[in-house]
Amino acid sequence: MALEIWTIKKLLEWISEYFETNGVDSPRLSAELLLCHILKLERIQLYTLYDRVVQADQLTALRALVKRGAEHEPIAYLVGRCEFYSLPLKITPDCLIPRPETEHLVERSVDFLRNRPSPQYVLDLCTGSGCIAAAIAKNVKDVRIVATDICDNALKVAAENIHRHKLEDKVTLLCGDLFDAIIEGLDQTRFDLIVSNPPYVSDLEYEKLDHNVKKYEPKLALYAGIDGLDIYKRIMEKVDQFLKPDGALMMEIGYAQGPAIQQMLEQSGIFKEINIEKDFANNDRIAIAKKLL
Repeated sequence: MALEIWTIKKLLEWISEYFETNGVDSPRLSAELLLCHILKLERIQLYTLYDRVVQADQLTALRALVKRGAEHEPIAYLVGRCEFYSLPLKITPDCLIPRPETEHLVERSVDFLRNRPSPQYVLDLCTGSGCIAAAIAKNVKDVRIVATDICDNALKVAAENIHRHKLEDKVTLLCGDLFDAIIEGLDQTRFDLIVSNPPYVSDLEYEKLDHNVKKYEPKLALYAGIDGLDIYKRIMEKVDQFLKPDGALMMEIGYAQGPAIQQMLEQSGIFKEINIEKDFANNDRIAIAKKLL
């Protein structure tokens, strides 16, 4: 009996439908990414090579990934990469998968830096995959970035991303807890911009997280105490000594944390201008605070 022939077109249609039936986010895109990974093609090539027959060994590898994807294991982890701010990045389960919402934080950072005299010095706290540091470095000409993270394995991923985009002369990666990684006299200690997408998920929110997030993404990069504010409080304890006069602090925040973060920033007495910006879903997403001169 002849074996069934599977073309790229047929696989795309079948996997997309299978993912949709199993409630996988963006089923068509997820199918495309898995096929690209297995066949070592770009997405556009899937459509220019629509009728290519996929070989048996490739089908076997694809079948295993499709099964895991249908069980809601994140596609970015399955293929080991994602795109952020138009940059392809390596991603592993040691770090959070970059979200589109975080691109808003990069955009604000880049706008701020481009309107200041060079050179600019930036501190990226909780860098994870290095996505924010890489995106800023790629889009600001004369910038030097120190990026810190407490997780050594996440920093190894960040190092690969920084190397991939040839940004070693702009980005220094340091392992340590927030500001503790910075050594006086050895590292830059005063920054024009301090930027962070820290853990900010509360107790209650963590229990209600989607299965694919809670089971697969690192808790260390998500959870931040009963109210989700633990890391922000710790940043506020030391931000004044590391931020230049007229510098800015920019942080991603949780969808309901705007009022609490606004109050925290105001009570610090450090900042003259504080704004809470919303994302495309009209949720609180970015806190921007400019320091008093």
